Amino acid sequence: MLRRDRQIRMQVQQLLDACLFAISFWLAYVVRSDPTIIDLFSLPPVNPFEDYVWLYLAVIPVAPVVLETQGFYMRPILGARRSMAWPLAKACLIIVLGLILVAFFFKMTVARAVIVWFGFTGFVLVSIKEELLRIAFKSQFGKSQYLRRYMLIGTAAETRQLKRELDDKAFREIEVVAEVDLNHTSIGELVAVVHELSINGVIVSTKHSYFEQVEQVIHACELEGVEAWLIADFFKTQISRTSFDDFHGHPVMVFRTTPEASWQSVMKQLLDFFGALLLLIILAVPLFIIGLLIKLTSPGPVLFRQQRSGLNGRPFTIYKFRTMVTNAEQFRHELEAMNEMKGPVFKVSNDPRITPIGKWLRKFSIDEWPQFFNVLRGEMSLVGPRPLPVDEVRRFNDLAYRRRLSVKPGLTCLWQIRGRNKISDFRDWVRLDLEYIDNWSIWLDLKILWLTVPVVFTGSGAK
Repeated sequence: MLRRDRQIRMQVQQLLDACLFAISFWLAYVVRSDPTIIDLFSLPPVNPFEDYVWLYLAVIPVAPVVLETQGFYMRPILGARRSMAWPLAKACLIIVLGLILVAFFFKMTVARAVIVWFGFTGFVLVSIKEELLRIAFKSQFGKSQYLRRYMLIGTAAETRQLKRELDDKAFREIEVVAEVDLNHTSIGELVAVVHELSINGVIVSTKHSYFEQVEQVIHACELEGVEAWLIADFFKTQISRTSFDDFHGHPVMVFRTTPEASWQSVMKQLLDFFGALLLLIILAVPLFIIGLLIKLTSPGPVLFRQQRSGLNGRPFTIYKFRTMVTNAEQFRHELEAMNEMKGPVFKVSNDPRITPIGKWLRKFSIDEWPQFFNVLRGEMSLVGPRPLPVDEVRRFNDLAYRRRLSVKPGLTCLWQIRGRNKISDFRDWVRLDLEYIDNWSIWLDLKILWLTVPVVFTGSGAK
């Protein structure tokens, strides 16, 4: 099923599930407040439903979102029942625990049994809905409404492989009724098959077909009013994800190895800007005091400025509290033999160029605080691969390393929370950065920010 269709179906499902969870909460309250239940189990009476309104209103939009995070809407409709039950059970548990925590932190006087019973009721009602949908989809009416008859077009090997993939992924909404080799079938014969079998759509593999033939197929489908899906996998890529878009009316196919534009990326930008602004306001006095201490304990400027490689390698000036003597760069070549990092990056523990206060600032990453200005200026993000000096990037001996430059650099990253300076091989550092890029989500950013706090406060892994 195409992404557009999946999104529409998911939105309909989310609306239904939100209603069912709302009903479940109300039923849980009604059962718990029933006098018979109270007398039978010697339970104290419950507060009026008005005390539960805020929790009730929170459940309606939150429940479908939690289901989505657990992959509930990504499974085949007629797949194994366990593929439905397990994510649903996890989602209900997360919602129940979340409501209990909210009630605890906000000191809401609500019966815990209502929340627990709500989770169980929600699981039952949504399971019943899913079972009814299975019955509906398997019925003759359901098949007539949702089952689509498709023709596969390509070489024998291509259509065989594609049919196997459709069967393996349980696309029960698609019924393959014909397979045609475009190199041995004329357009007239293809149209005849469309008429004879009442084809709803065709799926064209273009790997071993000429574009002229493909164009003729699409024109024929236009005249017939039949939907045509073009599988444009004629370019072999290794890690790029493919998406389609339009460029001023021209259809384009996009190969991308970085996260695509989405609401999550907008949220990341807002988090960066307002997070950096808030932290600069909160840390204004400590920033001034630390700057004063640096000025009083060591001759030279308060801030250290250096050219670092930003997004796609574009140089920018990074700001840090100065933690070394003013002529530190001049002595670097004398310390090259002491480099503890394998690769183009220079790292030395117990660096003799570090000032006494600089060692303390580095241990707790306080020297990085001025980089909130870089985040505010849009040169950096709160979370992302750490920016490297321009000259170190130029020494990359593997072009694959440059993919870490495909996103904005950040103040913290997976490297920061999984080892920091304990990682001595630059390849491991890059591996963590690419893991972050390939699995990015706003939730991963929030998780990294959360885990960074104890790492920084304890000075874990710092040298």
